[in-house]
Amino acid sequence: MTATQIREAVLAILSDIAPDEDLGELKEDVAFREQLELDSMDFLDIVMELRKRYRVQIPEEDYTALASMKSTVEYLEPLMKDL
Repeated sequence: MTATQIREAVLAILSDIAPDEDLGELKEDVAFREQLELDSMDFLDIVMELRKRYRVQIPEEDYTALASMKSTVEYLEPLMKDL
């Protein structure tokens, strides 16, 4: 997957988890939690959806790499390049 495809995949997951949020104004390098009404369970749901939909294993110690859209795409790019 390309960076654009990964971004679209993350947006799709976010829209499922937080359907009332306006994702059109999402800033690339600002933490999701600062922009969206996400709690820790929502964040875990994002990780679980990535695992379920794309078979991406994310160790707990790497969760901080998924803070913003930019950092999430950068983290996932090498893991999802062959999808």
